[in-house]
Amino acid sequence: MSLIEHFGLFLVSFVANFFSALAGGGAGLLQLPALLFLGLPFGVALATHKVASVFLGLGATARHLRSTHFDWRFSGYILLAGLPGVVLGASLILQVNEQVAQGLLGLLTLGLGVYSWLKPQLGQVMVTQHRDWPGLVIGALVLFLIGVLNGSLTSGTGLFVTIWLIRWFGLDYKTAISYTLVLVGIFWNGFGAATLGVLGEIRWDWLPALILGSLLGGYLGAHFAIVKGNVWVKRSFEVVTVLVGLSLLYKAFI
Repeated sequence: MSLIEHFGLFLVSFVANFFSALAGGGAGLLQLPALLFLGLPFGVALATHKVASVFLGLGATARHLRSTHFDWRFSGYILLAGLPGVVLGASLILQVNEQVAQGLLGLLTLGLGVYSWLKPQLGQVMVTQHRDWPGLVIGALVLFLIGVLNGSLTSGTGLFVTIWLIRWFGLDYKTAISYTLVLVGIFWNGFGAATLGVLGEIRWDWLPALILGSLLGGYLGAHFAIVKGNVWVKRSFEVVTVLVGLSLLYKAFI
């Protein structure tokens, strides 16, 4: 790739990860299609994108750790529930009908944005709930299923984690996004990248531009999310979910 093409990759990565850090997911909306457009096969593009997304988590973590209090036991619960699903999804991706899966995921993602828009008070105030055993079991099962999606079809699955933490466990938007960016961004995507790297191929020479864009975009997006507050972040979440959902439907049926 030429220097101009690397700079183009950096810009795409920066914009994608800025909005992903702001809304709690959706970096694959721009970054993954860009890799496919530049000629990478789907499996290679997905694995390369996964590696870059880990640095979104690192960039966002550098900002969130300064102003967000994490419940580390709850963080461990999210990891234990989701990581097996991530590995399973990454292992099965080559056996799944990509078009059908993207269409279904697009409908679900679009539905998240509409649902959030119809619930004006959703995620504005933290009200801890469902921390008893039945609630934790149901929560873990859903996180496992989201992990499967995260390991296989990367576009928008962080948004599912964000809305599930809000809807089921009662987190506000800013707190839910901080958990998503740190745990999904670093650990879920890291395990997915490792699994895809073992089973397939990663385009290492494309990663410097993607990593730099992910780090800077992740940090600045997290900064804006913290500074602007829940109302602004909620609107960003709704816009990104609708765009991701429409993008997935377009790729599935056009």
